[in-house]
Amino acid sequence: MDSAAAFLDEAFRNFRGTKRLAEGAMNQLRDEEFFIALDAEANSIAIIVKHLAGNMRSRFTDFLTTDGEKPDRNRDQEFIMNANTTREDVMGWWEAGWKHVFDAVAQLKPEDVSRTVTIRGEPHTVMQAVFRQLAHYAYHCGQIVFLAKHFRSSDWKTLSIPRNKSAEVNAKMAQKQKQP
Repeated sequence: MDSAAAFLDEAFRNFRGTKRLAEGAMNQLRDEEFFIALDAEANSIAIIVKHLAGNMRSRFTDFLTTDGEKPDRNRDQEFIMNANTTREDVMGWWEAGWKHVFDAVAQLKPEDVSRTVTIRGEPHTVMQAVFRQLAHYAYHCGQIVFLAKHFRSSDWKTLSIPRNKSAEVNAKMAQKQKQP
């Protein structure tokens, strides 16, 4: 496999992993916890999801042919939550946003990786634009995990290696690698 094809496979894998991590956190929340902001300057998980979904739609609709900042996007509105919004609404935005990402990335071909796309008029190679979005989504998904862990506190179910279990996990991995 050439490096461009490997990049696209890895990008797709990373987008899926980022989505899965945030979902593991959100699945542990009570409905009302989606809407809690820690202070007046903080974003709730619902706001973060709304922003991500708006960004994903804007960046990945007609990814190769139009600017990634669509003229109909109202980014400022992404940070305002209607009081009647439900968890189902939030998760609908989440799925719709990721559909834009996965549909666009699945259509990319290795020869597209070096093509130029624009975001707010600024040129990027497809590779740069994908890395930019991966970093942005990982950043916000990390916020989601942080908030969910804060809300769940002692009821939190870890999404990775449990605390004080690194040596045990490493030993299991080493044993697994020794097996033919």
